[in-house]
Amino acid sequence: MAEERAGKAAGRAVGVPVVVLVLVAAGTAFGGSAAADTNPPPTSTQTPSAPVSIDPHAAGLRLPEGGTLAPPKVLDIVSVTDQSSVAASQPEQRQETSNSTVTYALQSEVLFGKDSAKLSPTASGRIQAIAADINARHVTSPIRVFGFTDDLGSSEHGQVLSRQRAQAVYQVLAGALAGLGDASHTFQVRGYGEDYPIADNSTETGRRQNRRVEITFTPPAA
Repeated sequence: MAEERAGKAAGRAVGVPVVVLVLVAAGTAFGGSAAADTNPPPTSTQTPSAPVSIDPHAAGLRLPEGGTLAPPKVLDIVSVTDQSSVAASQPEQRQETSNSTVTYALQSEVLFGKDSAKLSPTASGRIQAIAADINARHVTSPIRVFGFTDDLGSSEHGQVLSRQRAQAVYQVLAGALAGLGDASHTFQVRGYGEDYPIADNSTETGRRQNRRVEITFTPPAA
């Protein structure tokens, strides 16, 4: 089922770069700007498998004689909230918060029509709510707006579509922030196509999760 893209019969192109960097100049229309970013996209990896069972009494887990434990450190703990779920496994909006960043992942079916970059009537309200959160947190760091698709159809089409969708979300987000009197942000807008899936592309359930637009920002330190 080609949910995102037509053209499966055309096959995948060979030798296409796996990452496309896109700087959107339209940001200046709302007082924002697009900037280069050398960091990878937010946490976007395949769903990990179950952990391997460990025998706590195994001899190999004992400290050698004279050994000491490493100094303690604070881990980057992540909390995830699914909102407005249409099903337990299919949230329309997913918010991931770590010690350093906040990521809103919006499911493409909620924002756009099939194989389209035109925002749906309900999409604006969701994006404006995220803008209000950014404004309330007094965010000053660059805001990332990244688009992703599943692996159906050609990779070139996926990269173009994901970029167009990211740009559409960016324009509404920047406009909403400007309306709140917060128009000085720098944005990083990119389309990654089928790269960085978060679920299994061999099932429609997984492909639906991979079709998304992520908005990521770093709140100021408390």
